[in-house]
Amino acid sequence: MGAFVRSRVISPRWWSVGLAFAYMCFLSPIASPAFAQGDRASPAPRPHIVHIVADDLGWKDVGFNGCTDIKTPNLDRLASEGAVLDQFYVQPMCTPTRAAMLTGRYPFRYGLQTAVIPSVSAYGLDTDEWLMPQCLKEAGYATAIVGKWHLGHANKKWWPRQRGFDYQYGAMIGELDYFTHEEHGVVDWYRDNERVVEEGYTTTLLGQDAARLIENHDPSVPLYLYLAFNAPHTPYQAPQEYIDRYPGISEPTRRTYAAMVTCLDDEIGRVVRALENAGMRENTIIVFHSDNGGTRNAMFSGVMADMSNIVLPCDNGPYREGKGTLYEGATRVCALVNWPARINAGRVNGMVHGVDLYPTFAALAGASTARSKPLDGVDVWSALSKNAPSPRTEIVYNIEPFRGAVREGDWKLIWRTMLPQSVDLHNLSDDPSETRNVASEHPEIVERLKARIDALSAEAARPLFLLDQFKVIQTDMKGEPVLPIDEGFGADGAP
Repeated sequence: MGAFVRSRVISPRWWSVGLAFAYMCFLSPIASPAFAQGDRASPAPRPHIVHIVADDLGWKDVGFNGCTDIKTPNLDRLASEGAVLDQFYVQPMCTPTRAAMLTGRYPFRYGLQTAVIPSVSAYGLDTDEWLMPQCLKEAGYATAIVGKWHLGHANKKWWPRQRGFDYQYGAMIGELDYFTHEEHGVVDWYRDNERVVEEGYTTTLLGQDAARLIENHDPSVPLYLYLAFNAPHTPYQAPQEYIDRYPGISEPTRRTYAAMVTCLDDEIGRVVRALENAGMRENTIIVFHSDNGGTRNAMFSGVMADMSNIVLPCDNGPYREGKGTLYEGATRVCALVNWPARINAGRVNGMVHGVDLYPTFAALAGASTARSKPLDGVDVWSALSKNAPSPRTEIVYNIEPFRGAVREGDWKLIWRTMLPQSVDLHNLSDDPSETRNVASEHPEIVERLKARIDALSAEAARPLFLLDQFKVIQTDMKGEPVLPIDEGFGADGAP
């Protein structure tokens, strides 16, 4: 087993409860077989879609955004031959972002706006939502998820194979040991609903599986592959051979983190070569981005690493703070899009949000979104491909009972509603680093954006995370058992 940063087990129950209280009270401003093909499959020109997501990757931790100490040659090539998305937005944390991408709808609409789904919890993405893989499968696409799910694990009704994916391989929950594939002694590694016990570093296993899937795929059938790596999320672990590539980085965690990112880049290179070897590359659109910004606050680092001995390694460049906040460092992430001869090379400056991928992919695929609930996403293909003005003029960062944030044009408002209330107003064209709060200078803009947040809050579902944690708190205060990590937390019923 490769060298890695050792971690301490922290009770997931108390981490979850603590996070719930922190959200309310203390959040400061601060070899896989080929899978079955659908009967309605038809030859392209519809593109194959490969959607690659990194986990907690810092905005500046890739070469195409100016990183100098971490090498990402495969991503940099995709960026140089495609388009870098300078204003690509996601949600502040993992579960909300993944839900937003797959539904085309902001997660405040169905209760997944707050935090992530803890491993001890029994809720998931509402099955009434019609997901992107269901939409594309209905249009004749073969659909696959390789990697991290994190949208519900306690009941199989929430699992990927039950939500439109023909094939699944990877983890159901949010954090696991990269070598043992466990969280708190429970293996979280599955293929097509069956637990898999195997050796290997997760990033490498996911890249290998995705490449095999492509090699076994019939190119005449359009493919949607959602490749969701868990790297470089905590715990910070990497094979020694990758760590040894960075003797010039003296800080131990940054060195391991760099190794994780380079391994991620290598596996993305493996997938691109598989597309080339299969004769699919010219007709494949590749979208890459992180699920949120890099972690800059140990509170949002997960439950498996002893953060008292770790210097947080992520670099979000000019953007303030990171994961879990409403600042740009959490929500504006490194991103690119590549499709040979179909994407103009350069940097795209228009606003794009993760919810836009659903209608954009559907339009490229000739798929109907009629079965979806009303989408928040818009078709941004002209902005992605030609750097045309984006049809998106608003970003909803999040809507929660205790805070919300929205951007209209260049103006961004963050409103923390718990007493004492606070309001931050930033003009992102002049101040993308959010260093100057100009709320007192523009009271009319403050009131307009507060009214917008208040109107959106009237449409919001109650956060499932907070409801779940209040149950845990009430039960534990009675001295009764709380929700456990079940040995088979993929059982049909709730734990």
